[in-house]
Amino acid sequence: MPVLSMNGDFVIGGIFSIHYYIRLEQNIYTMIPAQPQCAGSIDFRELRIARAMEFAIHEINNRTDLLPGITLGYQIHDSCESVPMAIKFALQFANGLDLVFNYTNFCSRSAAPTVPAVVGDSATTPSISLARTLGAFGIPQVSHYATCACLSDKKEFPTFFRTIPSDEHQAVALARMVKYFGWTWIGAVRSDTEYGNYGMATFLKAADAEGICVEYSEVYYRTQPRSKLERVANVIRKSTARVIVAFLGTGDMKFIIEELARQPSPPLQWIGSEAWVTDPDFLRFNMCAGSVGFGVPRSVIPGLRDFLLDLSPAQASKIPVLTEFWESSFSCSLKGRTGSSDFLRECDGSEDIRALQNPYTDTSQLRVTNMVYKATYAIAHAIHGVICKDTQCNKSIKFTPWELLGQLKRVNFTTKNGFQVNFDSNGNPAALYELINWQFKKDGTLNIVTVGYYDSSNPRGQEFRISSAIHWLGGQSEVPVSVCSESCPPGTRKAVQKGRPVCCYDCIPCAEGEISNKTDSLDCVHCPPEFWPNTKQDSCLPKSVEFLSWDDTLAIILIVFSITGAFMAVCVIAVFYKHRTSPIVRANNSELSFLLLFSLTLCFLCSLTFIGRPSEWSCMLRHTAFGITFVLCISCVLGKTIVVLIAFRATLPGSNVMKWFGPVQQRLSVLSFTLIQVLICLVWLKISPPLPFKNLNHYKEQIILECGLGSAIGFWAVLGYIGFLALLCFILAFLARKLPDNFNEAKFITFSMLIFCAVWITFIPAYVSSPGKFTVAVEIFAILASSFGLIICIFAPKCFIIVFRPEQNTKKHLMSKVPSKAL
Repeated sequence: MPVLSMNGDFVIGGIFSIHYYIRLEQNIYTMIPAQPQCAGSIDFRELRIARAMEFAIHEINNRTDLLPGITLGYQIHDSCESVPMAIKFALQFANGLDLVFNYTNFCSRSAAPTVPAVVGDSATTPSISLARTLGAFGIPQVSHYATCACLSDKKEFPTFFRTIPSDEHQAVALARMVKYFGWTWIGAVRSDTEYGNYGMATFLKAADAEGICVEYSEVYYRTQPRSKLERVANVIRKSTARVIVAFLGTGDMKFIIEELARQPSPPLQWIGSEAWVTDPDFLRFNMCAGSVGFGVPRSVIPGLRDFLLDLSPAQASKIPVLTEFWESSFSCSLKGRTGSSDFLRECDGSEDIRALQNPYTDTSQLRVTNMVYKATYAIAHAIHGVICKDTQCNKSIKFTPWELLGQLKRVNFTTKNGFQVNFDSNGNPAALYELINWQFKKDGTLNIVTVGYYDSSNPRGQEFRISSAIHWLGGQSEVPVSVCSESCPPGTRKAVQKGRPVCCYDCIPCAEGEISNKTDSLDCVHCPPEFWPNTKQDSCLPKSVEFLSWDDTLAIILIVFSITGAFMAVCVIAVFYKHRTSPIVRANNSELSFLLLFSLTLCFLCSLTFIGRPSEWSCMLRHTAFGITFVLCISCVLGKTIVVLIAFRATLPGSNVMKWFGPVQQRLSVLSFTLIQVLICLVWLKISPPLPFKNLNHYKEQIILECGLGSAIGFWAVLGYIGFLALLCFILAFLARKLPDNFNEAKFITFSMLIFCAVWITFIPAYVSSPGKFTVAVEIFAILASSFGLIICIFAPKCFIIVFRPEQNTKKHLMSKVPSKAL
């Protein structure tokens, strides 16, 4: 018989898990087995939920806009969360109370079921069996608490609807919440039921897609041996994951919490499924403080509390389930039941139901209760759509379950307390959850607080809306950390540890020249060619550019020597010009001497073009200026050497060679030698000129800004031509070194050319091997050294005689013979 019932024009069925067990009796197979009976204590919360259906029907019967003139009745049964009981009631709804078929008159029975639709069951596993059975008869079923995603399969469950969102949404929401708070290393435990197994399977799939690793996934059901419970508790205690996702029914969760309390584990951050995290009965477990999870939105149902409290001992004594509630609540026996009750004290009438504080009277967290309220109203609206037209209803209309099923698919209304009710093609409502948190109140007790919302219809990444602060485990305000490995900071990359989940990894520093600018980077990236990582290797910085700048110490030293050399040349010019009529100046071909001094001045100054930031014009100028001025210089020296040789040849009797190398020929020879170098430079500049070049290869962390040679052939042709002239000059001067004269200039030219050649021969390997700005410094040093060699060796002796030995500056002294000595 139903635990609660009322007759009406149309009777709606209801199935709830008011008890959790059935009494098991061994069958002896000699007599008909007794009807299964519920056992265990009554669930006050489930009784409140069942009576919410009763309240909704009474409210509908009092309305004039919904089923006017029609009285709805109800038959509410207790399935004891048992599959056999659920199937029994499904057949009873389809066929009536006579469960033993009389096959003689079975075909003559009415094909119409005893109820047009059913609300329930509370648990997922009985609901699945109920849906299969009712579906065979076409009877619509609207569940208020069966959340298994499997029930969305319309091929298998064509008549199933629900007012609570599918676990598919809840599981995905839980996975995204875990990801949102940065937990990548979690534990998981589930009920060994369709609710737990299907829900956890969906969660694990979503968690894997979010990059979350699961250290363990345990399964438990309350009827399993105690050894199984202890093993699950030990796995939780020994785990390194500090966050645990519990997809458990209330009964299973209670067993696990009580077992963990025997030997407390390290503080855990519990993430709960809707089944237990919204149950106020768990608030007595302080170890669950800080728990977060999702629940259907909390609601207020006007008039429900007064309906629940409108219960007297006389009324309770008429209905067994209410009798059990009254006696359990007040620990007394109603009159006339002292012998058959578990309580020896008889209720004396002083019991005040309004003073009770238990889940039956607590209407502050009406979540699942509101789902029953909506389910009952959905069935009423569907019946209204079948038998009513406008405001007129015909109670005599006979309709099939399939007609009601079609109408139920189309319902769309808003309840009195403001909740929208409709179903999608799979019989599911829109998924909207409250994010709830267990927080301590000022008196030290726990309370369920709404701290945010989750709406699956929002765009990805915008599903969460946190409206207030969350209190985590231990009451702390900071989000707890649960990772297998700490996040890899920028500058490193993740390397998965062999044989472990992807969330367990080592942080490997990026290789040289690479960076990672994000936390937990999988790979490091190379910096662009002109950039180099900073010391932390988390960003690329522009490489420092190296060139011989004007403020560089080395450059300043070279500038000083360059200007000093040019000043020396100018001073020699001044001395020579002042004593231009003296024998020593005239004897050494004054015209070529002045031209040589001018070219040496240019040689000293051209070294300055090598200093500073290379540009297109400076690169072309420095090499061409150097090449042309040095050829001009060597050409003058070569001319002076030839003049010395011819001059001594001309002193021989009958010699007429001076007319072939007079002043005109000397000028033409210098001009010719110089023009050849000018031509080489023009060809070089035309074909492939030297241009600024960023050398990225020599230093990893530095750019060398230098003048590229352009055409290497052009560069070495310029140097080669200078070397050829210098070598020729050296040979001629060497041949003239023993010519008899008191002042044989060929000796000094030989010394100068020896120094010149030595400098430039040494320059080649030094130039090739010197890095960066030192390459330029070596070239400047070679220019200055060879220039100083020329000016000192050729002009220093003359200036010494002019300034300090004027008595030797006579024609007689210069023309006197001296014994020949080998150099």
